[in-house]
Amino acid sequence: MTRLGTILRLILCALAFLVVVGPHLLSLRFGRGRIASWTPVLFHRVFVGLFGLRVSQSGTPPEAGEPALVLSNHVSWLDIIVLGSLRPLSFVAKSEIAGWPVVGTLARLQRTVFIDRARRADTANVNAAVAQRLSQGDLIVLFAEGTTGDGTRLLPFRSSLVGAARAALAGEGGGPDRIRLQPLAITYPRRNGLPVTRTERPEVAWYGDMDLAPHLAAFLAGGPLDIHVVWGAPIAVEAGTDRKRATALAEACVREAVQRGTTGRPPIGPVWSGRRRARAQDAASVPEAGLPAG
Repeated sequence: MTRLGTILRLILCALAFLVVVGPHLLSLRFGRGRIASWTPVLFHRVFVGLFGLRVSQSGTPPEAGEPALVLSNHVSWLDIIVLGSLRPLSFVAKSEIAGWPVVGTLARLQRTVFIDRARRADTANVNAAVAQRLSQGDLIVLFAEGTTGDGTRLLPFRSSLVGAARAALAGEGGGPDRIRLQPLAITYPRRNGLPVTRTERPEVAWYGDMDLAPHLAAFLAGGPLDIHVVWGAPIAVEAGTDRKRATALAEACVREAVQRGTTGRPPIGPVWSGRRRARAQDAASVPEAGLPAG
């Protein structure tokens, strides 16, 4: 992608933001937030279409309006755009992001829940906030590794914030009988139609002490990128569910999907790139998994 082409695409993204931000803010202030839930989706889809991201998905996603806490692996800043382009949702993110230029503003507009990792006591506050959102029927994404990786391996999932799912069951006015804990795996298997090699990983994944500017330059210089999202078998969280066991089950599901996605197996499911969208279908129908108390 040429420098001029990059500038033009960024201008179009800025124009798209200006188009949606007004209705978004009005919906949050005077309406029920239904428009505000979809405006980030539209913005992310503009980015996906302009920058050659070809997104496919498979598995068993939550139904529209079904509350779910999503436990996902984390590879890159692109994860936010990819997942945000699929459906209305919000994220749990570290508090530092709130102060980042542009990114912090976009995160707040997507109703991100921020956590201060330096304060252990903040976990309880975040759990309460996420529980309230779940009780309202929201879809909340938690990058359970706590940091990004290179996309070829999975770091251990943290279970502390999974307590929000159980907290939602005891919400004011009586919560639901169960909350869906949703494993999700995101992989970047191909670029320009060819498998992404280990040496090309830094063009896609942003992790460790990598500088952002060289990473962005390498990303923009590349061609179309294929991303595959796998919605794993849902886990039913009930009042007596052990959060550590539930987290371990979700981690195992995501780990298997990541391994499949990085071994060259082609993704299954509809592909859309902002210009067309196929009808969603499940790659496999997996019954909901329950957990005994413990």
